[in-house]
Amino acid sequence: MREILRRALTGALFIILLLSAIFLSSDAFDFLIMIFGLACIYEFKRLVGLQGYYIFLAYLSLWWVFIYLIKEHDKVPINILMTVTIAVDIAMIYFLFSKKPSTITRYNRFIAGLFYIGGGCIFLTMIPYKNNEFSKFLIMGIFILIWVNDSFAYLVGRSFGKTKLFPTVSPKKTIEGAIGGLFFAIAAAFLLARYEPSISAPQWILLALVIVISGDLGDLVESKLKRLAGVKDSGALLPGHGGMLDRLDSLVFAAPFAYLTLTLFTYVS
Repeated sequence: MREILRRALTGALFIILLLSAIFLSSDAFDFLIMIFGLACIYEFKRLVGLQGYYIFLAYLSLWWVFIYLIKEHDKVPINILMTVTIAVDIAMIYFLFSKKPSTITRYNRFIAGLFYIGGGCIFLTMIPYKNNEFSKFLIMGIFILIWVNDSFAYLVGRSFGKTKLFPTVSPKKTIEGAIGGLFFAIAAAFLLARYEPSISAPQWILLALVIVISGDLGDLVESKLKRLAGVKDSGALLPGHGGMLDRLDSLVFAAPFAYLTLTLFTYVS
């Protein structure tokens, strides 16, 4: 009971902090995600044994360029970053399903951390901006879809789960839980369409599918990194939840795919 209360309290404080930043200002949200990214990269370094602090400098430089120098209408550099980030995420998915033991070079670990986490955080920050306006409810909707999926996947899996989803990487996750999380995320997407009409209900549902599927893959990728490192959590920053990467693994991985989906909506609408 004490562990459940500690987990609930930590989760509530985390959500309050995030929502406070969103409603305070776009700069506050940008700064908070940047700090979250630094914490995630630090935990990633420890998981994969990446030495040195060059990755922090590279991340902050990339962040400064794409958040403060490159504007929304500068599509070419943004599309290049999106392509590279998604390519790295696809490589991480290949790593997830690969059964062959492989030696990951220092360079590959650096690139993976910079774009899998750093690129993901940058696109998480870019999502709410459209026509130089900060859409609070759009980014809140992204967070809500992830939270609903995670919460109901846990509850449905715990109550009805029998078929293991990926036992060699994450023994507790079940197919029933994954389906339950997806179902309730789609239901949440219907409701979100009423409060954020900038995208239609069918588009919200498609966005929910993209976020849930990519987010679940991101969660499994981090689980494999932890299994290879021989640890239960990526860190101990959030009592009851583990590290910051444990909390944001789905969001960071899903962010570039969500950004791509929203970009496609503007072209087909």
